[in-house]
Amino acid sequence: MGAGMAGLTTIEVSKAEAPPSLRRRFGLWWSWNWLGLLPFVLFIIAFQLMPALSIVVKSFQDLNGNFTLENVNSLNDPLILGAYWSSIKLSFLTALGGAFIGFFVAWGVTSGYFPKWIRSAILSFSGVASNFGGVPLAFAFVATIGQTGILTVALKSIGINLYPDFRLYSFNGLVIVYIYFQIPLMVLIMAPAFEGLRKEWSEASENLGASRFQYWRYVALPILFPSIAGTFALLFGNAFGAQATAFALIGGGGQYSVITLLVGSQFSSDTFNNPGIGNSLALGMIVVMVVTIFIYSFFRRMSSRWLKVGGE
Repeated sequence: MGAGMAGLTTIEVSKAEAPPSLRRRFGLWWSWNWLGLLPFVLFIIAFQLMPALSIVVKSFQDLNGNFTLENVNSLNDPLILGAYWSSIKLSFLTALGGAFIGFFVAWGVTSGYFPKWIRSAILSFSGVASNFGGVPLAFAFVATIGQTGILTVALKSIGINLYPDFRLYSFNGLVIVYIYFQIPLMVLIMAPAFEGLRKEWSEASENLGASRFQYWRYVALPILFPSIAGTFALLFGNAFGAQATAFALIGGGGQYSVITLLVGSQFSSDTFNNPGIGNSLALGMIVVMVVTIFIYSFFRRMSSRWLKVGGE
């Protein structure tokens, strides 16, 4: 047996001593299963990485391709700063409203107090509604609470006039429309977090003499906080990058212009046509979105650790 072992090459010995998990880990690098990811990787490179790199480069180029800081310096323009502020305010308010309402909806459908078909129906609707946006969503709200909308006319018949105090084609109207697709996204992400709360924690708190309020104050909410904060960041980014719904409702500008509309006008409008400034505006949006994604990823990792510990 010793002679047989002596005859093994160094590579054979290393393979024999390598743990199976290590061999599997390194074996993944030449597995044929990676071919399934190839279309996705090519899509990411072609439609996200390359456009983002192009935006960064062109933000520092003039029309002749020469290096310049004029495009970035133009971000100090009051009109541009106002558009950024409108987008940030819109994103924050709609993320706050969507998170608040969606939190209680997610808690309701996972609490076990409702029939299973209600839970399934709400989660299915949330999956559809979270992706319902753009012109169809704007039209739905125009047909519902526009000046001649169904709800507007019904309320007017009982003496309640929404107009002229309320205007759908304004910043406040945009907040209401955005909250519509923020709520279901919050529900979809928070429902698994609520399901990660173990009944043993509630029972242990009750056995120790804690009230229901104290359980939520000192146990449940601290555990759910990373999920709530991460989802809030995701909702903020979701609203910050939305363009079609805002364009369908308030058009391309005015005092309610948001940054996505201003970026589009720099590439398509005869009045504001300046690709360099458009790229610098998009660069600013990329910075905001990267920060948002970083915050979301940080809190999601924290939430995963909490739920993993709770599941052990």
